[in-house]
Amino acid sequence: MIDLYNVIVLGFLLICAVATCLSRNLLVSVVIFMAYSLLMSIVWMLLQAPDLAITEAAVGAGVTSILFFITLKKIHAIKDEKGEQNESNE
Repeated sequence: MIDLYNVIVLGFLLICAVATCLSRNLLVSVVIFMAYSLLMSIVWMLLQAPDLAITEAAVGAGVTSILFFITLKKIHAIKDEKGEQNESNE
């Protein structure tokens, strides 16, 4: 039973890795990357390494994703509602 669970989690991990690389939308890639990091924290828990699982969840899904979102905002890949309204008015 637990081996089937491991195979399912690793399958989803592989799907997330490939989907992150193949996605053309940067925002979607970051969200998939967050899912990948959360799945990796589950893998670390299955390997009985809770310290690594907590670190992966905090750094991989948390801090790194926030830095990616800030970067996307600075390169104008993500537009806020005010920016969209101003562009349509110009």
